[in-house]
Amino acid sequence: MSGRILERGEIEASANIPPFLNPLTASLFQRRAERLKSLAHDHPLSGYLLLMAQLCEAQDRTLSALPALPGPDQRALDLSREHRMPPLAFEALVRGDDWLIALDKLLEQFSVQDNPAVTAALQQLAHADRGQRKAWAVNLLSGQFDLLPAAVVPILGAGLQVAFSHWLLALPAGTLSERESCTQCPACGSPPVAGMIRHRGKQIGLRYLTCSLCSCEWHFVRVKCSYCEESKQLAYLSRQRDDAKPEAAPIRAEVCPNCDGYLKHFYLEYDSEAEAMADDLASLDLDMMVNEAGYMRRAPNLLLAPGAE
Repeated sequence: MSGRILERGEIEASANIPPFLNPLTASLFQRRAERLKSLAHDHPLSGYLLLMAQLCEAQDRTLSALPALPGPDQRALDLSREHRMPPLAFEALVRGDDWLIALDKLLEQFSVQDNPAVTAALQQLAHADRGQRKAWAVNLLSGQFDLLPAAVVPILGAGLQVAFSHWLLALPAGTLSERESCTQCPACGSPPVAGMIRHRGKQIGLRYLTCSLCSCEWHFVRVKCSYCEESKQLAYLSRQRDDAKPEAAPIRAEVCPNCDGYLKHFYLEYDSEAEAMADDLASLDLDMMVNEAGYMRRAPNLLLAPGAE
């Protein structure tokens, strides 16, 4: 086998390149459910967090029992790799029928007692035809929350997450590649829900963004807005006590005066059990504070329907 011998500097450089992706595991929904249950203790929104934990457990059961969903064929995967485009582009797949199988399976797995509002939302989704479901899903993933019933958002979002995580887990190794701009998920093209600041091994101190839809995690350089990519005048807001050091806050919002947007970050050095989707739901008080400071949330959480201003 022939090959070029790397020079000393090239060897050192390759050894220091951080991995672009964190591999997804099939236990992601169970881990999310456990984190939600842990965060619910003595939390003002404990009822909601426990309900979402139940939903995540239903996602876990659905993913485990889900038959192989038809996804992009090999030609489509080859084209996406050649042009460095997301192979699971949500704009196209959400308009198809295949993800609806995951939603139907989830509806079979998820039920609640003594909660008329959730029961009504489940029935509304169960009785909606394919066209209505797909229209709602398109609106949800395009950020048009006001165009679908708020009560169905978490359940519909959960079904979509199962389908896209299923497709991501089935992708052949090497399908995903780094692009010039990494502000959106390299797998499905969705925006991130949050950033995770890693604290171990080669990833120590590095930021990985977590996809709001398929849960892919990809590397994105720090001190750079994850929306407009501006690096100047970024600031970090937190809910730390007055006597605590801001730089030790486990949750901080990176705010950008250039686009008036922000993204929450979870620092695993200070809370190693943090999980992007769960901890985002449990830190809505930080969203309220940042919103009052004049910044706009651009990161969707598909388990939450944002209220009107």
